[in-house]
Amino acid sequence: MLSAVKSARQILTSLHEVMASRAGAQAKLNQIVEVIGENLDSEVCSIYLLREGMLELFATRGLNQAAVHVTRLAVGEGLVGTIAGNVETLNLAEAAAHPDFAFRPETGEEKFHSFAGVPIVRRERAVGVVAVQHVEPRRYEEVEIEALQTVAMVLSELIANAELIDGDEVLGVPAHLTGPDRLKGLTLVKGLASGVAVFHQPRVTIEHVVAEDTEAERQRVYLAFDKMREQIDRMASQAEFGVGGEHEEVLETYRMFAYDEGWSRRINEAIDSGLTAEAAIERVQQRTRMRMRQIDDPLLADRMHDLEDLSNRLLRIVSGQLGTAASMGLKGDAILIARNLGPAELLEYDRRRLKGVILEEGSLTSHVVIVARAMGIPVIGRLRALRGKVREGDQLLLDGDQGVVDVRPAPSLVEAFEARFARNRERQAQYAKMRDVEPFTRDGTRISVMMNAGLRDDTPMLGLTGADGIGLFRTEFQFLVSATLPSRERQTRLYRDVMEAAGDRPVVFRTVDIGGDKVLPYLRHNDGEAEENPAMGWRALRVALERDGLLKVQARALLEAAGGRTLHVMFPMVTEPWEFDAAKAVFDGQLAFLRKQKKLLPEAIRYGAMLEVPALAETLDLLAPRLSFLSIGTNDLTQFLFAADRANPKLAERYDWLSPAILRFLRRVVNTLAPFGTDVTVCGEMGGRRLEALALLGLGITRLSITPAAVGPVKELVRKVDVNEIRTAMSGWLSEPPEDLRATLSEWAAERGIECD
Repeated sequence: MLSAVKSARQILTSLHEVMASRAGAQAKLNQIVEVIGENLDSEVCSIYLLREGMLELFATRGLNQAAVHVTRLAVGEGLVGTIAGNVETLNLAEAAAHPDFAFRPETGEEKFHSFAGVPIVRRERAVGVVAVQHVEPRRYEEVEIEALQTVAMVLSELIANAELIDGDEVLGVPAHLTGPDRLKGLTLVKGLASGVAVFHQPRVTIEHVVAEDTEAERQRVYLAFDKMREQIDRMASQAEFGVGGEHEEVLETYRMFAYDEGWSRRINEAIDSGLTAEAAIERVQQRTRMRMRQIDDPLLADRMHDLEDLSNRLLRIVSGQLGTAASMGLKGDAILIARNLGPAELLEYDRRRLKGVILEEGSLTSHVVIVARAMGIPVIGRLRALRGKVREGDQLLLDGDQGVVDVRPAPSLVEAFEARFARNRERQAQYAKMRDVEPFTRDGTRISVMMNAGLRDDTPMLGLTGADGIGLFRTEFQFLVSATLPSRERQTRLYRDVMEAAGDRPVVFRTVDIGGDKVLPYLRHNDGEAEENPAMGWRALRVALERDGLLKVQARALLEAAGGRTLHVMFPMVTEPWEFDAAKAVFDGQLAFLRKQKKLLPEAIRYGAMLEVPALAETLDLLAPRLSFLSIGTNDLTQFLFAADRANPKLAERYDWLSPAILRFLRRVVNTLAPFGTDVTVCGEMGGRRLEALALLGLGITRLSITPAAVGPVKELVRKVDVNEIRTAMSGWLSEPPEDLRATLSEWAAERGIECD
């Protein structure tokens, strides 16, 4: 068996001669399939190219010649169509066993068993496929697959120069995608946005694949590596990098990959085979992408994503096309498009101009979605192959409520969308007037309306919304955007900055809630195995008590930051009273240490628990004497009560927050704590919806902590409500629940002029 370098070099040498000849494009393709077949000792080699939206057999060695320009497959049809549709490699010992196998009798391929194919990619879009087949059932070896990938890159250049496919398709946008189009994805963060399409990674076009001087190409890569490493070292050494400084440690992971010898060695081997510097980087990157598709472990997939980000950075340096869209700056209202995105990358963008995000991948639990939700940026995910559907600069309307993106919309649609937007703006303007208005109900009950936060830059929203304080500060955001565990000094600085910005208004710090849907690559299970049900697994306080060093560092950081102030601290996912006691004991230990060190201590400390696990409700009477406050996290509580994963789209809308089961549960919690005088706050998404907030007032809840955007609407609602009246009505409805409590409550509100949409 030939080595990967020798095999690829021999093929490239032969292909270089073919491409330099004066033969026509078809003759060159006929020669290329012979070169590949001979060098790989393969009985069949075929080239399919995308023309008029179909994959057409352009040249073959081993199949019936009569099938050339006759056999056509749609993208996604058969093995060839699957390769093009998914932009992925297939390597099969028995082709007919694959579920997407489609037999074409005119080709005479029935006697061939093994099959391997790679996509011919032009500007991130498959424009063809090169495939080999063999009579004997066998998987092709990695050296052969790499040789095919190299051939595919050369074919991409030949196809573009010879204009073998339609011009618009060479550019990566099919000719028919010039009019309006509607794309359906998965809602990750709700909201409306309009702007022009901006790709996070500007396209780098590789114009030359075959190297004239291998050593010159190697030197170009060496220089690019040096420059990239200098950039990363410089950024990592800055005390505050980017917006707010919460993500500087992400660069530590990039630095690790940037100095990885294995990665640079593979690029060197690709150059040895005869590729240019750009083509060598791209070939290694394609290999990385294909491996990413095979990785089920989200932690490893995240690390591979970091390597891909570095590959893009290196490719831009070596080609002279520097910078992401963030570094070049947004010129106007923009909808960002990315395959995937890290939270640190999102924070690099100008929030004034970034209106929405579209991800080709993405999930409800990904880190970038958690941060985007806090920033109020609508996000839609699971929209594949966007470069083949959207062009840079296209106008986009993003409807995060419906999970729909309108591309190049018709004027009538733009007008309707703008009218909807205008109504929202008018409403928001009315809510903004509530900033300095205290939220008293009609019968004089003061309702505390606070906001949720998680970033340093969230604190100005206190002044803009007139919120009573921060009822939930998610300390894990600092951990999510860091590549390593944040130091105590960095934690202390963040907590102190937040309290100083809040002034006299309280800030409730929730100790780090990681694990479950918020996985940290640097903090894993002892056994390294993934959980089947992570939402109900090793997370939040369970992690903190097992890894008590994590909680000790955070406890000291919070205590030092709150010197001379009142510290409000809350433990997440408390299941039994002993867990609360154990967490408080960690703080007591750190408090004693700081007292010995003569440090400035908090004036007072208020300890609270989050009620997310239903079991805690059964022992609240035992825990209440030690509690200063209780916060109800309705997002997790709902999924645990109904045994319904909120990340599952099929179940997301199935169970109603206004179900009697939920409302009766919450009423029981309020009644249990009433004799103890314990403050009860609802800090989940439920409290930010006007109709649900009305129901909570009816249960006797007078403290809400919600998203900043919901503060104005809820304050306006509060001023229209008579608490005694809604409590009486709610008591009756929960004693004898109507068939549709949501409809009943909506009707009750409408009769009193209370808007609850």
